[in-house]
Amino acid sequence: MTTTPSAPPFSIGYGTNGFTDHPLPAALELLHECGYGAVALTLGHPHLDPFAPDLDARLSRLRRRLDELDFRVVIETGTRFLLNPREKHRPALVDDDAAARVDFLHRAVDIAAALKAECVSFFSGILPPGTGPETAWHRLEERVGEVLGHAAEKGVVLALEPEPGMFVETVAQALELRARLGEPEGLRLTVDIGHCVVVEPGGIRGALMEAGPLLANVQLDDMRSTAHEHLPFGEGEVDLPLALATLAELEYRGVAAVELPRHSFDAPGLASRSMAALQGAWQDVQAERVVEQWLQQAVARVAADPGALPAVFASAGRSVGRSPLKPAADPTAVLHGSRSDYARSEFLRRLAGFLTPAELAETLVELYNGGDSAERRGVLRGLGALASREPGLPAPVVAAGLQVTAEALRTNETGLVAAAAGPFAAAHLDQHNWRHAVLKLIFMGVSIAAVTDLSHRADDELARMAADFAAERRAAGRPVPDDVVLLLRSAAGSAATPSTSLKESQA
Repeated sequence: MTTTPSAPPFSIGYGTNGFTDHPLPAALELLHECGYGAVALTLGHPHLDPFAPDLDARLSRLRRRLDELDFRVVIETGTRFLLNPREKHRPALVDDDAAARVDFLHRAVDIAAALKAECVSFFSGILPPGTGPETAWHRLEERVGEVLGHAAEKGVVLALEPEPGMFVETVAQALELRARLGEPEGLRLTVDIGHCVVVEPGGIRGALMEAGPLLANVQLDDMRSTAHEHLPFGEGEVDLPLALATLAELEYRGVAAVELPRHSFDAPGLASRSMAALQGAWQDVQAERVVEQWLQQAVARVAADPGALPAVFASAGRSVGRSPLKPAADPTAVLHGSRSDYARSEFLRRLAGFLTPAELAETLVELYNGGDSAERRGVLRGLGALASREPGLPAPVVAAGLQVTAEALRTNETGLVAAAAGPFAAAHLDQHNWRHAVLKLIFMGVSIAAVTDLSHRADDELARMAADFAAERRAAGRPVPDDVVLLLRSAAGSAATPSTSLKESQA
């Protein structure tokens, strides 16, 4: 099996705008202790005043300290009230009078040159009232062109950052400005992965791939699609492993820095937790690569020798590992499965591409009947993968799936029952047996988060059965599981328990 690198090819950094309650030397020391290898330095209060009379001496001391810590550095220019104490980010490059902003960017370029920074990141600004798009484009062309000339003299790269709500808010618009300027080598892009879930049509992967080799700087944070609000990892909708995997695929070698400008109140803790989240996400990326390598080899081997199928299927655990997909939320791998569960399910889905429906049905039954508990879970989750991604399964496959699902539901193995209550059961199990599957999970103490499409399939009869169960528990003086209350709400049409998609259950 091919090995994967133990560390990402890019440098993980942290933005100083998330450490505004700490002096810069203290912030740098804390980041070094957390294992960061880079810093995104926001110019202005409180860390580095670009207008300070002793700026040269400060830069000399800072460069020495960065060398001692072996820190890479990028320059950020997003200070809120540096140029205008009354209006955030004003004046902007798209304003009528942007002289102060242009001068500030010139200073940022000089600072970047002195610190040997990788780039200067900047933005377009919000379009002022009464200004049309072509006027804004003209202003950007003129002003960015001027700063580019200065940056070229200093050997500094500029990186335009698309920002939600600003005139340039998508990667496509940033590339348009670059095209209008004649594709200058010194103008590249900054991409914030949180912004991508808010404004980018292609999401995180689409935006990063669109930027491609022009990517000069990356900002890392979580965010919800409904608001431009930087959040700690895990509090929004950002798929962090996907972002890191895409950067690795692009062979990005620059700085990717955590951007949490409104969380200085918990800076040391967040810096530590952010690093842990990034390390965990990178481990997920590596594990996914191992799974993909096994899948390619496994499918190729079975295609060449169908008789090798049982041995190949059994080898998944040894090859990709048996750790839970979501260790924090599901340490026993009952709800969301293990890495080998996922590998086996994907293997069966790919196998379906070159087997006839009858052959696939026979394979599913044989693998289930001849396998151990882990292999049986893989068959059940493979059925879920087929049902989720290939609607309208052939009748032989459905019949085989119902057979093994029924056998799993007759067992008392929590992992098998949870896997059997997934997407295949939601799509094909009759209502009577589906209700009993849900209640069996409750009897066994397994969360009904394992059930796919609960809110869609729950009905009055399930509510009655759940209420009877609750009454029996109360009569016996025993506590009623919280899941019973959720069941009653779902059966009544509430959105208390969202359905579990295949992506959520297996990724």
